[in-house]
Amino acid sequence: MIVRMPYRARFDCRSTPKSEKQHMTEIDHSNWSRTIPFKVDVAGIIHLMGAALYSRPEAAVRELIQNAHDAIIRHRQVDLQYTGRIDVVQQRELGVLEFHDDGIGLSAEEAEQYLGTLGIGITGLLKGEHPSSASSLRQSMGMIGQFGIGLFSAFMIADEVTVTSCRRDDSQGIRWRAGPNTEILLSSDDRKSPGTTVSLKLSDMHRDWLLDADKLENVIRSYADYLTIPIYLNRGTSRINVIQSQWFDPTPDEEQLELEIASHFEETPLDVIPIHCSTPHPISGSLYVSPQRTPGFSDLSVVTVTVQRMVISSRVQDLIPPWASFVRGVLELSACRPTTSREELVRDATFRSVSQVIENKLFERLEYLADFDRSRFDSILNWHRYMLAGAAITIERLRTLLSKTYRFQTSHGELSCKEILAASGTNPIFESEFERVVWYNSDRRQESVVNQFFSSGIIPCVHTTRSFEESLLAAMIADETSECATDLRYANLASPGFARDILQIGETKPASEKWQAFLESANAAILLAEFRDDQPVVAFLNEKHELVKTFDQLKRNGSVPAAFQRLIDRHFDSCQHLRNEVLLNTNHRLVARALEQPTSSPLASVLRLLVLNALNGLGAASARQAAHTLASDLDWIADALWGKS
Repeated sequence: MIVRMPYRARFDCRSTPKSEKQHMTEIDHSNWSRTIPFKVDVAGIIHLMGAALYSRPEAAVRELIQNAHDAIIRHRQVDLQYTGRIDVVQQRELGVLEFHDDGIGLSAEEAEQYLGTLGIGITGLLKGEHPSSASSLRQSMGMIGQFGIGLFSAFMIADEVTVTSCRRDDSQGIRWRAGPNTEILLSSDDRKSPGTTVSLKLSDMHRDWLLDADKLENVIRSYADYLTIPIYLNRGTSRINVIQSQWFDPTPDEEQLELEIASHFEETPLDVIPIHCSTPHPISGSLYVSPQRTPGFSDLSVVTVTVQRMVISSRVQDLIPPWASFVRGVLELSACRPTTSREELVRDATFRSVSQVIENKLFERLEYLADFDRSRFDSILNWHRYMLAGAAITIERLRTLLSKTYRFQTSHGELSCKEILAASGTNPIFESEFERVVWYNSDRRQESVVNQFFSSGIIPCVHTTRSFEESLLAAMIADETSECATDLRYANLASPGFARDILQIGETKPASEKWQAFLESANAAILLAEFRDDQPVVAFLNEKHELVKTFDQLKRNGSVPAAFQRLIDRHFDSCQHLRNEVLLNTNHRLVARALEQPTSSPLASVLRLLVLNALNGLGAASARQAAHTLASDLDWIADALWGKS
């Protein structure tokens, strides 16, 4: 028996349109209407579907394995002793690629209804996921398919598709054949064994699928390595998919799991995080912390996701939180819905809920390590400190974790925020508003100078020299000091209490106009004060002032576009009055003697050398005048030492 049947579609293609001549005679050009049928180019729809839904021809292999899997699962539901297998065979001499399964098979009615109808699939109907499915149909267990379009993906690589099948409870086999025309050939077949064989007569441009067994094996494994059904290639004796993996074991062997991850991902994990839960959605699998550093915050977090153990994608984004983009792994997410192409997951409420569960599991793991396995936690933090610290600025739970583990560079060595707060205090006689002051320095050039003043006391100064650390420190202090008024202050002469409490200077006053003029080449505010007598001169840089000078130099060189220069001028307009500061220690005998001499004396030139060197030592931008003055002072001192006038 042979039955030729047209491809089915949603549109009614049975009406025959009238000829153009008939239409022209019936049309009232002033007011007319007519009913016309939809016209469907079946071959065009199939081509468009393949191009629009599937990004790679490998998807055809995945879809056909998926169909075989679902047939075997349906067979298992009616025969508990049955196991099942899938065979993929390269028929090189025939130009055919075959997919065999010993699943439940198809009857003639099922082949007619489902194989030739776009958008209706058996699995989708049984799972109740198709609009036409009856509510009485039960939800299937463990099947993957959904939309009834998988078979048509075969036309991405094949010119002709032939399906032979025999249903488990039927003695009559069937044959279904479709090619480039608009008809399907449905006929009887002498097949007696239950199951289905799909044969693809490959197009010329895809014949390489028949020549390279390793390529085909890699494609199969990339999608179906974790399927619980064994897959064999070219009738081999050993299955090619691993089936069992420590990743999905609810109680995995830790050492074996780490070895599997290292082998599969070709890197040694810093930590392994098994995830197994049933509520609010079932999740199983394992994540791990990669040793690969991810510079910056634009890297996307990716993970391999399977549904019923079929790999949906090895680069699913948005599932892992952005702050943990160094996390990799494999997760089984049976509650999530694949897209129509089955190359991604639908971003719906379930996806977002699963993502939140995963983020919570990651937090729980890091918090556990911070409390009970500090060396492992520190290795993760040291390896990915910039990513974690940068993200913690806006994520409170992460910030709380890092407040006791992230170590800032300080004048007293590396300290956590909690340790910094415990060591910080203030002078209650002079401070009435704040109970504690935390000092910080964001200029790497001033570390050594700041350390000199803070090292002798118990109060540390935090060096927030990385761009994000100042904001991170401020946010951590705000979290930790709800009951204790705390102020964060920059270690600079302009900050309240710095001269008094840190430098231990009772009073500062500007140098006389004579000395201000003499030291004009330093381009700094010259102040006088008494402090520890081992340092004659101390300089403090104003960061914005230094930037202004740098941009001024670029402007003079003509290196800055006019529009950008206007933006710079507006931004730094309020900073023009800010200057670097230099403290002359009147308690030091050289400074005291120099200030008693006229500015023409050699000792005055020595003092100017000390001032310029103090600024240059911090990396202050030097003007050409300062360099000229420095050379003149050296000449004058040399002449004075040699007895010249």
